[in-house]
Amino acid sequence: MTTTTDPALDVAALVEQLTLEEKAALLGGSDVWRTTPVERLGIGKIWLSDGPHGLRAQAEDGDHLGLLAADPAVAFPPAAALASTWDADLLTRVGSAIGEEARAKGVSVVLGPGVNMKRSPLCGRNFEYFSEDPRLAGTVGAAFVQGVQSQGVGTSLKHFAANNQETDRMSVSADVDERTLREIYLPAFERVVTQAQPWTVMCSYNRINGVFASQDRWLLTDVLRDEWGFQGVVVSDWGAVLDREKAVHAGLDLEMPSSGGFGTQRVLDAVAAGELSLADVDLAVTRVLELVAKSQPALTHRPAADLDAHHALAREAATRSAVLLQNDGVLPLDPASSGTVAVVGELARTPRFQGGGSSQVTPTRVDAALPALQDVLGERVVFAAGYALDDDAPAETTAALRDEAVAAARDAEVVVLFLGLPDAYESEGFDRAHMHLPPQQLALLDALAEAGARVVVVLSNGSVVEVAPWRARAAAILETWLLGQAGAAPSPTCCWAAPTRRGGSPRPSRCATRTTPRSGTSPARPGTSATARVCSSATAGTTRAPSRSRSRSATACRTRRSRTPASPSRCSTTAPPRACASPSP
Repeated sequence: MTTTTDPALDVAALVEQLTLEEKAALLGGSDVWRTTPVERLGIGKIWLSDGPHGLRAQAEDGDHLGLLAADPAVAFPPAAALASTWDADLLTRVGSAIGEEARAKGVSVVLGPGVNMKRSPLCGRNFEYFSEDPRLAGTVGAAFVQGVQSQGVGTSLKHFAANNQETDRMSVSADVDERTLREIYLPAFERVVTQAQPWTVMCSYNRINGVFASQDRWLLTDVLRDEWGFQGVVVSDWGAVLDREKAVHAGLDLEMPSSGGFGTQRVLDAVAAGELSLADVDLAVTRVLELVAKSQPALTHRPAADLDAHHALAREAATRSAVLLQNDGVLPLDPASSGTVAVVGELARTPRFQGGGSSQVTPTRVDAALPALQDVLGERVVFAAGYALDDDAPAETTAALRDEAVAAARDAEVVVLFLGLPDAYESEGFDRAHMHLPPQQLALLDALAEAGARVVVVLSNGSVVEVAPWRARAAAILETWLLGQAGAAPSPTCCWAAPTRRGGSPRPSRCATRTTPRSGTSPARPGTSATARVCSSATAGTTRAPSRSRSRSATACRTRRSRTPASPSRCSTTAPPRACASPSP
């Protein structure tokens, strides 16, 4: 459990009273989620918990991979969807709601938001990041931080920095010249730090130009603290510290989770050997104690969170996250029509509402699109699963599901077809090999089109998918990303309400996998080195050697990125996309 201390904690006096052994222990966790207490001095432990689109709080022993159960919490739309609203005020409200739930649980720091750049649509964790545009990611990230911290609960801005792939993430070196770092990969972090002062910043697993982020003094001290004025704690990603003594000297304050005493001993040995100064240790200890002290007011007053109100907010956020990519006039549908509407796709009945891994929330409830559509249309709805979510389903099962869907669509006025990526296609821990929808889903779309059906495609995916090969067979395409536990609302809203508010996707949908920055060079390919040369030309499959210079005048070697917000869809639209929601008041 979380323990409390005197709210008027005298940090300076405590640093003087602590033994060296206690100081070294304070620089690491006591278990998976909690800091180390020092009971003789009244220093309690505080609880850090996964986010960022909802609380993944594990009251007892837990895990950082999302494999074990967590307490129920409202699962809001992940960052990929929320960024599509382009609405900082909404992000503040969502952050405030998550902060309320964290406070009610006794959680002192929510691990989020993630503002890494979506350098490639193949990154398996893109659902957890906002955009490939630094300004958009930084603006909405700062708004989220301000919302959470308004409740007296801290945030952890992550993953700092240049953490743009999951493959070999524990060891890969992102080789980037300084100009590229400062123009693309650092600005979102800088904006959040300078505008919102998150209580913590989480360093990433990867190396940058050969140096692990947890041991990079230029990154953690020169840039983050001296240039940007960061005042909080630098915490490691879970398991990201190789040598704690080097990390402390670089500017890392808190290693998580517990190292079982190993990191503590390394600090003691380094101080004894003169390899780590006591001043570095005291500075890190001071920051950790200041974080503990800052957490106390919220821990002494923990009102219950209104989960029903938060579900309603999640529904509003989901509706405003949906983006209409294509429409030949079929939408909005006529609610007065008596025609049959065929709802096709297992994802309509079994929604995928969040990504996999450490951000996976145990929802308080889950709304599905099929019941929502049935509530609007009643008996006008006919449903067919159309496909299995498992690519390994027997061929005869796949064929039977497809035939059933075609039969259901034959007499329908319109088909609302739910397509998207199953859990196995994208998750924390691995990158995607391509941008295709599952083959059985594409075969179903072909069969429906050949049967003459007028098809409205509703997409569900955490990162972009190829649409150019099949867009001509769809009368309309609605991109809904992953919409959280209340994600059923956009389907009926966008199908029957005229879209009036312009919005757009936080990143473009490229026409093919070969046009992505990492195509042909990804270390996901066997036999390639674990080095991501993000300083690459826009031509697929080519790279340039990065400059190792730290100089601001380093020669640019950049991926082509727009300095304005990313266009909604370069190859999927015939008209500007429109978000399916009414204007905000």
